[in-house]
Amino acid sequence: MSEDDNNSEEYPTEIHDYLAAFEKSLGSVDEMLKTMMSVSRSELLQKLDPLEQAKLDLVSVYTLNSMFWVYLATQGINPKEHPVKQELERIRTYMNKVKEITDKKKASRLDKGAASRFVKNALWEPNTENERSPKTPAKGKKRQ
Repeated sequence: MSEDDNNSEEYPTEIHDYLAAFEKSLGSVDEMLKTMMSVSRSELLQKLDPLEQAKLDLVSVYTLNSMFWVYLATQGINPKEHPVKQELERIRTYMNKVKEITDKKKASRLDKGAASRFVKNALWEPNTENERSPKTPAKGKKRQ
């Protein structure tokens, strides 16, 4: 019996695609971690503004807690009943706050002065000085 035959008998063939995708995802996580670990944290934080630093910290702690969630599940512990669930929810609330701040920065600001000038010039106002009476000819035209 070959090694492939033993592996195919160990788990149902229906989940093979799921396991292959999971393995690929683990490889992606491993590559990302290696990339992040190659640069010192202080060096990385110096290059970022405070909002970007907060985003990096939140993504890091969320990833770490998510991995712990998966670890608990693999150990047969229900992560929904573990304090890690509350921690993930707390992190999500902070992520939403950072997102709101980012969205406020991206939102266009109203220049009230420019808007009032635009509206004022767009509205028609009768001006008695510029009105022509029917008796007065228009400039540049001569009566003959």
